[in-house]
Amino acid sequence: MPSDSRQISLTFPDGNKRSFAAGVTPAEVAAAIAPSLGKAAISASIDGKHFDLQWPIHTDAKIAIHTMKDDAQALELIRHDFAHVMARAVQKLWPDVKVTIGPVIENGWYYDFDRDEPFSPEDLGAIEREMKAIINARDPVKTEVWERSRAIAHYVAKNEPFKVELIEAIPGDEPLRMYWHGHWQDLCRGPHLQHTGQLPADAFKLMSVAGAYWRGDHRNKQLQRIYGVAFKNRDDLKAYLTMLEEAAKRDHRKLGREMELFHLQEEAPGMVFWHPNGWTIYRTLMDYMGRRLRRADYKEIKTPQVVDRVLWERSGHWEAYRENMFIVEVDEEGAKEKRINALKPMNCPCHVQVYNQGLKSYRDLPLRLAEFGSCHRYESSGSMHGLMRVRGFTQDDAHIFCTEDQIESECAKFIALLSSVYRDLGFDHFDIKLSTRPDVRIGSDETWDKVEGALTGAIEKLDLPYEINPGDGAFYGPKLDFKLTDAIGREWQCGTFQVDPNLPDRLGAEYVGEDGAKHRPYMLHRAILGSFERFIGILIENYAGKLPFWLAPRQVVVASIVSDADEYVLEVTEALKAKGIRAEADTRNEKINYKVREHSVGKVPVILAIGMKEVEERTVSIRRLGDNRTETVALPDAISGLAAEATPPDLA
Repeated sequence: MPSDSRQISLTFPDGNKRSFAAGVTPAEVAAAIAPSLGKAAISASIDGKHFDLQWPIHTDAKIAIHTMKDDAQALELIRHDFAHVMARAVQKLWPDVKVTIGPVIENGWYYDFDRDEPFSPEDLGAIEREMKAIINARDPVKTEVWERSRAIAHYVAKNEPFKVELIEAIPGDEPLRMYWHGHWQDLCRGPHLQHTGQLPADAFKLMSVAGAYWRGDHRNKQLQRIYGVAFKNRDDLKAYLTMLEEAAKRDHRKLGREMELFHLQEEAPGMVFWHPNGWTIYRTLMDYMGRRLRRADYKEIKTPQVVDRVLWERSGHWEAYRENMFIVEVDEEGAKEKRINALKPMNCPCHVQVYNQGLKSYRDLPLRLAEFGSCHRYESSGSMHGLMRVRGFTQDDAHIFCTEDQIESECAKFIALLSSVYRDLGFDHFDIKLSTRPDVRIGSDETWDKVEGALTGAIEKLDLPYEINPGDGAFYGPKLDFKLTDAIGREWQCGTFQVDPNLPDRLGAEYVGEDGAKHRPYMLHRAILGSFERFIGILIENYAGKLPFWLAPRQVVVASIVSDADEYVLEVTEALKAKGIRAEADTRNEKINYKVREHSVGKVPVILAIGMKEVEERTVSIRRLGDNRTETVALPDAISGLAAEATPPDLA
């Protein structure tokens, strides 16, 4: 135990308190509670901060001891340690390789290396084998705190220039933490496990190699980034790899080609070229959302795409978001200087301009303004991914202007609408995260208490589960994020609900209250889909291209088996179209099996096969996507049944 004579009080999760000598480590605390806990402990939380078992505790604090049963902490440590073990393995195999950084990311980690030759798939296999040898060595993990000058001298002597640069970029003169396992050492904030043998040797895999610029700057040297994934056990790893295989089959980019939905090309990076089939999905979804919004008393508006920088300066976006904006410079006739405009990256400031036209009374509130707003943001080329991350997109955006007392009811109405929309689109499960006040914020604690309470009250009145994301709200107000779960268990953050008193204040939005005085309204930013582009990508992958019948761009193909049936094929096709069904005729001189295979690749939900028997009996043979069986149905019954299926859920 440390020799410090001072005593500190540690409070455990059950409320019990115990005194320890100042400087006690979490490892010593765990062992003092029970020898079994001392053996099982992997880390601790001290006043909510994740602590290494070796770090001393100097003040009174709340403490929780973590074991491998605590998923969040265990996975963070496992993935962090694997990053270090991988870097050690790389330098063991190639001693001249320089190491840089290796953070934990979702499901795993990456580490960036400076190596002249590219890593090959065979290299990844060799690294994995060396990593397993390091794990089997069960080397203890040690940590020390060094003065900055000593750390710099150490890395200069080791010829690790990237580590020197990292240290020099750290502000202040605070000491630095160094970690070792075996002879290998790295600069790291920690925490880490206590020996390499605690890592599950059968629960990790190196996935890929990619290029990455040092510190994310294209002007710097290009490095090689190795990605890995890790889990607590082999079964979890296997489940993840199986999910990836399924995700590859569902890749919206692949299905987009097969279904002839859209394409992207170099001349317009991050901008979608929608083909007729894809645009049909887009318009069908937009029409559905429009009907849902009108029914919920939203007023639809349309605002300009190109707006003078003056408005963006007033709103604060020019200072905060300038690097992500597309700038348009115009030589105005007679003007001495070019006029600088920007393609709007978001709709919010423009919606305030609509609100500001004419004097508003408290009787006008809440005022719900909706726009399918076209926005443009400059995303880096490396971050763009099919429809999931683009530069040009359309938001299902809306802003609600209301009083403080109306926030809770508006939030409840929004969640009910969002739940219904997600259900209609096939997503029965979603998670809600409430992001609360950050350390740096505007407004009084009293106001934050009231607004956070309004959001909490809305969720709880609907009896929905939620998680709190402490300190992650905007500087001006709290927010709700809605994450839906798709068919293979992936989460997608789509919906959002944000409380904002700041923008109305900056842009002069007012209303006359019951007291006859002018007040600032609250502005509620909200979206359900997020963007049509990304949400359509999610829909394609969720359904593996087999979209619900009402959303499918090609709903029915009427295919002839013999040419003598062509006339009846055309009759059936026209009858279906008359009922609003997206139907097309296939009278090509090809075998029916060929036609079925081709249209199945295109994910057509229903194929009506027409031979002479169907002509004579005025029936159709219905074959559904993914089903080898056929059903013979009288033509009127088939038309009425398919018409019912084609009806959007809000009109059914």
